[in-house]
Amino acid sequence: MAIPERCIENYKYTFQKELLRGKVAFVTGGASGICFTIAEVLMRHGCDTVIVSRRMDKLKQSADLLMKATGRRCVPIQMDVRKPEQIIKAVDEALAQMGRIDILINGAAGNFLAPAASLSFNAFKTVMEIDCHGTFNVSKVVYDKFFKDHGGMIVNITATLQMRGTALQTHAGSAKAAIEAMTRHLAVEWGPDKVRVMCVAPGPIGDTEGMNRLGGKHLTDNILKVIPIQRIGTRQDIGDTVLYVFRKFHH
Repeated sequence: MAIPERCIENYKYTFQKELLRGKVAFVTGGASGICFTIAEVLMRHGCDTVIVSRRMDKLKQSADLLMKATGRRCVPIQMDVRKPEQIIKAVDEALAQMGRIDILINGAAGNFLAPAASLSFNAFKTVMEIDCHGTFNVSKVVYDKFFKDHGGMIVNITATLQMRGTALQTHAGSAKAAIEAMTRHLAVEWGPDKVRVMCVAPGPIGDTEGMNRLGGKHLTDNILKVIPIQRIGTRQDIGDTVLYVFRKFHH
């Protein structure tokens, strides 16, 4: 069962509340999980957002929660990151409603536990299409439609599981590694156009559907001991990290 989305209670500010006033973020996967909270943190700092995913009912519900909690504008748009024609239409709608896009968060992802030996060809393909192809598809459209002439920032949400290799995660690790390579290439090519391309790579993050699917409830004290801060991460940790990256590297 999916975890109901909730906004952060008693959010503590590190940066000025008006830091992102006048900015607009386009957030894929923004209706749920980590990207819902990334959208919330940006909105709490004056940013308006466009959140996109495949389910319009979930999008509307999440947009209402975000607007109520932050007082900022949040536009829900239905879109599949695997389908360029839908992306083009969604970005056109976002620009028509908001007039600009300053930051793109590529967070749409698919994952599950599966040993490589029993992983179907289609399952591997699906994860690659959502994570890797989806990241390129949306980045390309936003670049063509706005960033090429105005600059902007792209933050790709990856992971840490691919860095050393993780059992049961061949598909997801391969996709995330490809995204990190893509990030470096795009940063080199689009940097002269004042487009910054970055990654934020979460480790284990609690209170997410992904963590539930990946067995997060069964983390033991021994596993927690190898995490330097002695706890699993929170959604707010990642939202604040994205905010920091935007603040430090956006020009």
